[in-house]
Amino acid sequence: MVVAPSPSPSPLPIDEALPRLRDRLAAHNRAVLVAPPGAGKTTRVPLALLQETWREDGKIIVLEPRRLAARAAAERMAETLGEQIGGTVGLRVRMQTLAGPRTRIEVVTEGVFARMILDDPALDGVAAVLFDEFHERSLDADFGLALALDAQDALRPDLRLLVMSATLDGARVAALLDDAPVVESLGRAFPVETLYLGRDPRERIEEAAARAVLRALGEQDGSVLVFLPGQGEIMRTETLLKDRLRDPGVDLCPLFGAMERGAQDRAIRPAVPGRRKVVLATSIAETSITIDGVRVVVDCGLVRAPRFEPDLGLTRLETFRASRAAADQRRGRAGRTQPGICYRLWEEAATGSLPAYAQPEILAADLAGLLLDLAAWGARDPNELRWLDLPPPAASAEARALLQDLGALDAEGAITPRGKAMRKMPLPPRLARMVLRAQTFGRGEEACELAVLLTERGLGGDAADLAERLDRWSREAGPRAKDARRLAQGWKHGLRDAARVLGETAAPRDLSPGALIALAFPDRVARARGKPGEFLMANGRAASLEPHLALAREKFLAIAEVTGRAGASRILAAAALDEAEFEALFASEISTNAETRFDAASGALRRRETRRYHALTLAEKTLPLTGSSEEAALLARGAAERGVDRLNWSKGQAQLRARVGFLREAFGCAGADANPWPDLSEAGLSDAETWLAPYIEGCGKLDDIGPEKLDAALAALLPWELSRRLDAEAPTHFLTPAGSSVALDYSSPEGPVLAVRAQELYGLADHPKIAGGRVALTLHLLSPAHRPIQITRDLPGFWRGSWAAVKAEMKGRYPRHLWPDDPARAVPTTRAKPRGT
Repeated sequence: MVVAPSPSPSPLPIDEALPRLRDRLAAHNRAVLVAPPGAGKTTRVPLALLQETWREDGKIIVLEPRRLAARAAAERMAETLGEQIGGTVGLRVRMQTLAGPRTRIEVVTEGVFARMILDDPALDGVAAVLFDEFHERSLDADFGLALALDAQDALRPDLRLLVMSATLDGARVAALLDDAPVVESLGRAFPVETLYLGRDPRERIEEAAARAVLRALGEQDGSVLVFLPGQGEIMRTETLLKDRLRDPGVDLCPLFGAMERGAQDRAIRPAVPGRRKVVLATSIAETSITIDGVRVVVDCGLVRAPRFEPDLGLTRLETFRASRAAADQRRGRAGRTQPGICYRLWEEAATGSLPAYAQPEILAADLAGLLLDLAAWGARDPNELRWLDLPPPAASAEARALLQDLGALDAEGAITPRGKAMRKMPLPPRLARMVLRAQTFGRGEEACELAVLLTERGLGGDAADLAERLDRWSREAGPRAKDARRLAQGWKHGLRDAARVLGETAAPRDLSPGALIALAFPDRVARARGKPGEFLMANGRAASLEPHLALAREKFLAIAEVTGRAGASRILAAAALDEAEFEALFASEISTNAETRFDAASGALRRRETRRYHALTLAEKTLPLTGSSEEAALLARGAAERGVDRLNWSKGQAQLRARVGFLREAFGCAGADANPWPDLSEAGLSDAETWLAPYIEGCGKLDDIGPEKLDAALAALLPWELSRRLDAEAPTHFLTPAGSSVALDYSSPEGPVLAVRAQELYGLADHPKIAGGRVALTLHLLSPAHRPIQITRDLPGFWRGSWAAVKAEMKGRYPRHLWPDDPARAVPTTRAKPRGT
């Protein structure tokens, strides 16, 4: 545990465990140390190992998860020895290296160690590597341990590896280390009372936190440590407390990673005598540092961390509930030096539902950098190394695909020359590729500055517009801004060497910040879509920003960072992208395609030329139709989708389809193979591309498909032989005994219908039939006024039976017409009786 400097070191709980730890490391090259927060392991263990004989003259490397923790640890150990950093105790973090020839303990961040061992797998001159606060399970810590174990097995069996943690499943880690011995320190903890204040989920977290701080200051003594999810909540809580706090003896001290070192130091130093502090911190204060004087903790119960979504290829910041282990760590901050109290902003019953431990970063991170480093190590598959948790296959596959797209890996997963050049830049793969590409245009320096801005949070403020941040950073004069400029300057020299090895050159070109971002995130080039602030990215996902911002009115953006879910992503960092600049950079990836589609609403074909960049439509224009067979097929498919019955069939064509349908049904009992009649129903004609398309070339809309084209299509479906049989077996008309030709109706579900006046059938003793005599017509017998008087499929039976009753009624209504007693023998007629009869 890291503590802020104090005038003289005092005994710490870890001291009693140090002899056992030295004995284990003298006999074994691996060990696990489990010690609670505040035990002193971070600063006492490295100093205790300095005198071990196995160390000889080798360095002890101490890994810390954050720069703040690394710097505080180095300062504390150097002070214990009465020295300055850079003597026996050194420091190596991003933007700062303080080490010299006398350095024997070097405190480094986990990311720095990963690069150290990749550049020097044998770790020459290193006697031991200490993984501090390993329970935080950062990706760099897991990766560093996997590499160290591999190096120890293959190259350095004398290398000591010690994994240290406060809350950790020591047995599981020991098993990973081939049953390494576990040393436990009981530590010392003062009692901490816990109060559950609860929180209305509709209330903003900073409101609840500010109210809890004011209550704690009124009820308790000592300084207060407040845990909040991120910088935004910290700043808003500070604003609320400034407005409401009435005690002039209380100092408000924000504490988060993107702060100047001086401000961080003020937050972790003990309060000035006679004054109290309220430290508003992220999870950085859980285990990596200890703030003297704190005996009150206010815990919001939330944490914010990046989560990678392989299906989107996006890393988003997600706020979620802290684990029980993290809540216990936070609570323990109040009881390090005296009894304390912890105010929790949730209900007590909810504690049991918290996850036991935080999810390891390796299970929720973008693994592109990891896989590139593994390839540089010589491992094409993560399974070749030992992990506490294996990298997820989906995220590994996504990372491998990205690296191959960037040209960093070949098809077999081996690192390429471009991948090696990218690795020389201490940047994520996308940004490394960006600076290398920019260098070919002579703009490597600008790309390095932008890369620093994207990786060092807080530089130039937090505006969404990265061009604005760059401008502000150029005018900042603080130590952090100067360190960042020195870092960018250092990268420029390495960049020139890497680009020279690749030998890639292009004509010099000015590149705006938006163009540089587009080089790193080509899938996040975005185009405006409708309302101000709404954009569609090239990967097909929507993203938005506040409509009042100047960026919201741009036509194109290059987006570096988004947060939120896929359907509602919010843009956190972007820059305007000039359309001409975008077109020039990605000309090879912009496609122009002419596409014809069927518009169901108008029933017509529409042909458009579209220029696209992945999911983005850049331009569209209408083109004339070509009259091709492909267009005819598309129109035919459109006709089928709408339903072929809606085509412009003539009455004759509709009857023909019904006649064929009648005969097909009449022959159905013979079986499908023996049935010669085609299926001309809507379902049977659904494959319009086959039967209709050849006859409608040149048609652009369904209305163009007239009866003459349908005649040609039907003729192809009904050959001459069947057409001749159709006329014989399913005639269009029936010739009555009176000589009238009456149309038959084949559309009725009753079967073919003959609607005819009864007088015209006089003399007909047999029921009329069609289809070779197999099917009787359904007779709709009509009165002289063409009103129905009887429906029958047995005309002789009707003549003999109910005709007498019908005759009596009709004779009274129509006395001028003939109503014979025996119509089967009567003379048919179409007229009334002659006058005078």
